[in-house]
Amino acid sequence: MPDVRLASPQGKWILLTTVLGSSMAMLDSTVVNVALPRIGQDLDASLAALQWTVNAYMVTLAGLILLGGSLGDRYGRRKIFVLGVVWFAAASLLCGLAPTSGILIAARALQGIGGALLTPGSLALIQASFHPDDRSRAVGLWSGFGGIGAAVGPFLGGWLVTGPGWRWVFLLNVPLALLCAPIALRHVPESADQRAHGRFDVLGAALGALSLALLTYALIEARGGSLAVALTGAAGLAAAVAFVHVERHRPDPMLPPDIFASRQFTAVNLVTLCVYAAFGGFFFLTALQLQVVAGYSPLAAGTALLPTTALMLLFSSRSGALADRTGPRLPLTVGPLLCAVAMLLMLRVGKGADYLTDVLPALLVMGAGMVTLVAPLTATVLASVDTARAGLASGINNAAARAAGLVAVAALPLLAGMGPEAYRSPTAFDAAFDRAMPICAGVLVLGSALAFALVRSPAPGCRRPECRTHGNVTAPPLEADRPG
Repeated sequence: MPDVRLASPQGKWILLTTVLGSSMAMLDSTVVNVALPRIGQDLDASLAALQWTVNAYMVTLAGLILLGGSLGDRYGRRKIFVLGVVWFAAASLLCGLAPTSGILIAARALQGIGGALLTPGSLALIQASFHPDDRSRAVGLWSGFGGIGAAVGPFLGGWLVTGPGWRWVFLLNVPLALLCAPIALRHVPESADQRAHGRFDVLGAALGALSLALLTYALIEARGGSLAVALTGAAGLAAAVAFVHVERHRPDPMLPPDIFASRQFTAVNLVTLCVYAAFGGFFFLTALQLQVVAGYSPLAAGTALLPTTALMLLFSSRSGALADRTGPRLPLTVGPLLCAVAMLLMLRVGKGADYLTDVLPALLVMGAGMVTLVAPLTATVLASVDTARAGLASGINNAAARAAGLVAVAALPLLAGMGPEAYRSPTAFDAAFDRAMPICAGVLVLGSALAFALVRSPAPGCRRPECRTHGNVTAPPLEADRPG
């Protein structure tokens, strides 16, 4: 049984290293959007290259995050966590030094692999190290500090882009890793799951990531309408079919199909796909809209986004407690509708938009909607499966959210009619943004309708989340299996 106490020096070192590690990945997911216009200018990149700058990271992270957790259980959570930290830092260094958009995109894909190793590992280390009496408090501190990292990410990114330059958005990860890895090796005990056995589902992970990559490429390049794009899209669908076939026939699949026998689990993941697709498209385009059209500096644009994550940090735990009393159906119905209203309020944000009257109201409503729905969504995921599979269910839900976001970043510019150079023209981008926000709002209304029709109250005594405070806007918080 793990016996490290939170108040002990070792407990504080463990908490520090896990917060540092998870903050690297969480910061990266929020700061890059703010840097996109400057990246495009410096590297002479098209809109498609900017989309890939976001999505190359998300493809490998979403495709491999379940495998990353399994590797830690088998070979040692500390070992895989440290490997992920070092890998992430090395890829970040390559991102910061990239002379072309192509090299930056390749480095971002490598960065996602590191993120897939360290993201589940940071929480698993806390679960495996701390005494049961201190575990919930340790998880709460970990998720709270991680949420603060996510909240300051856009501000920090804007400051770096305005000051030393966009490359420091990536280079900042190197000193964090140089601090994090030695602390982990010195102070964090190694742990593994003795029950872990069987072969790793490497084929399933590869097919999942390949499918996401091919479909993303087809959506981003679909403006050309070439035969190569059509063949790539068909290959992506074929890889998806092959992924389902492999997962159905493997004795130890990465994504067991029988987990979807729970109608509640399937329903809440459909809601997840809708809301996080809208969130992914929203935050990608809004960071560009504020700079390209409204004329904000990167620092001002990053600071402008703070209210949404601040509201999540302040009120997510209270929202979870309220949902425990009302059941998940109401917040999962109302939350997406509030976010849809926020998307429509963003139509007021155009050239010379005033922050207090045009931008802030939309972001406050957006934050209120996310507060309302994210904590109940996580709780419903955990409550819809057996306790022994809670960690797997959370990982699937987290991966689904990230996959939905990357598909949205690929598809939304296409659906809104953005040309390859749209972000260089305030008029063209503003017109496309005004078409994109109602699309996002419609997807959120669909998610609300699915929640109202399909989500029901869980059985009493089911598993409840330990991560009650969070501020990540790209994916719901992860939950790990609890050791005995």
